Amino acid sequence: MTAISPVSALDNLPQQHDQETVVQDQFHGDEIEAEHHAPPGWTVIPFVLLLLMIATGPLFYEHFWHKNYPKIAVALALLVVIYYLFVLHNTHGPVHALAEYVQFIALLASLYIASGGIMIDIDKKATPLANVLLLLAGAVVSNLIGTTGASMLLIRPFIRLNKTRIKAYHIIFFIFAVSNIGGSLTPIGDPPLFLGFLKGVPFFWTLEHNIIPWAFALLILVVIFYLFDVRNKQNFGEDDVEYSNSISLIGSRNFLWLLVIIGSVFLDPNVIEWVPAIHYDGQKFSFVREVIMFSVAYFSFRFADKKAIQGNEFSFEPIREVAFIFIGIFGTMMPALELVGNFAASPEGSKLITHNTLYWGTGILSGFLDNAPTYINFLTAALASQNGNINLIADVAAFANGGTFHDSVLDLKAISIAAVFFGAFTYIGNGPNFMVKSIAEQVGIKMPSFFGYIIRFSIPFLLPLLILVWLVFFAFL
Repeated sequence: MTAISPVSALDNLPQQHDQETVVQDQFHGDEIEAEHHAPPGWTVIPFVLLLLMIATGPLFYEHFWHKNYPKIAVALALLVVIYYLFVLHNTHGPVHALAEYVQFIALLASLYIASGGIMIDIDKKATPLANVLLLLAGAVVSNLIGTTGASMLLIRPFIRLNKTRIKAYHIIFFIFAVSNIGGSLTPIGDPPLFLGFLKGVPFFWTLEHNIIPWAFALLILVVIFYLFDVRNKQNFGEDDVEYSNSISLIGSRNFLWLLVIIGSVFLDPNVIEWVPAIHYDGQKFSFVREVIMFSVAYFSFRFADKKAIQGNEFSFEPIREVAFIFIGIFGTMMPALELVGNFAASPEGSKLITHNTLYWGTGILSGFLDNAPTYINFLTAALASQNGNINLIADVAAFANGGTFHDSVLDLKAISIAAVFFGAFTYIGNGPNFMVKSIAEQVGIKMPSFFGYIIRFSIPFLLPLLILVWLVFFAFL
C-alpha cells in the first residue's frame, strides 16, 4: 500500500551529494506548490460528517443508512476530490488517494475471499482457556499472513467455537488481539509496518524492537478477556455434549492462494526495479501486485470448495460494505492528513516532536484515520524535523538503526507501536476491524455502534492498556 506523504514534510533537507540534491530540489519544488494549494481547515467537514454518519446511522436511521451508505460515502469523497482538482488545482492528493485505495481494497478483498474458502471447525468445548489460546494463536498468525488474513481465517472458527455463548466482547477482543495488536512483529503483519519496510526500515527491525511491548500488551489483553469469559455462564458447562477435541479443515488448497497474495505484496516497483509500474509525476505506482490480488480473489472463489463456502456462510456483503465505507474515508481524509502533516513538519510543529508526542499523535490519528498513511506522515515529519528525507532509503535505514539521528530508534518504535495498537480504537482504525464487525453482524451477533464500541470497550479497556504501554516503554525514556 502506497501512503500519501505530504511533500511539505521535506522542509529542511540536507544538501549532500549531487544526486541527492537533485532529488531534494524536486521535492522542495513540490513542497512550494503544495503550500500554494494547502486545503483550508473547513475541508475536514466531509470527513467528520462521514464519521458521524458511520457512528449514528446504524443506531438512529438504520434502514436509510444501510440502503444509502454507498451513495453517501461516494458523494462525500467526490466533494473533496472535486475541490482538490478544480479549486486547489491539486492532482497529487486525489491520485495518491486513489492509488492507495486500490492497493488497500485489493489486499483486503483477496484475503477475505481466499480465506472464505477455508473452513476450520474446532470440535471442542468453548472454555475461557480455549478462547485465550485461539486469540494468542491468531496474534502469532497475524505476523505471517497479516492481520487481515488472520482475522478472515479465524473469526468464523472463533464464532463457531462459541456458538452457544457468543457475545459482543468476544468479537471486540478478537479485534483488539488478532486484527490489530497481534500484527506488530513483521512488516507483513500490518500495513503501516509494511510501508516502513518499503521506505527502508529493515525487515526484522519490528521483531527486534516490538516483541516485548507486543507480549506485554497481549498478556494483559488475554487476562482481561479471560476474566470476562469466565463469568459468561450462558450455555456454559453442558455435560451432555460429547466433544472429540479435533480440528477439521475443509478447503485447504486455498492456503496456496493466501501464499500467492502474501508473495505478491513484495512486488513493489519502488523496491524491485524490474517490476512494471505506472509512472506519474516522477513516481511509480504498483499495478502488477493488484492485478495478481484481484485475480486471486476471482479464482480462489471460482474454484473454492463449496462445502467450505457454505459452512462459512460466505457472503460478499462485508467486503462490499468495507469497500464503499473506505472510498469515503480515503477520499475525505486527504485534508486532515495534509493539515496534520504540514503542521508536524513546520518549524513550530517540529519543535514538539519527541517520542512521547509521536506515540500519542500517531496513535490518536491512527484510531480515527487509516493507520497506514498516519504512520507514514508521522515518520515523514520525524525525519524532516532532523533534516532527514522519507524518500531516501538510506535516511530511513539510518533513522531505524540509530546513531545518525537523535533518539531515532525510540521515535520509530513509538510510531510503529502506536500505529498498530491504536488501530484497534475504532471500527475504522484498521481495515479488518470493520470487516470482522460486519461478519459478526451477518451471523446475527449484536455488535455495539461506532460510539458504543469506543465507550464500552476502547475507553475502559484499551485506553488504560495504551497508557500503560506508554508509561512502561516510552514516558520516562
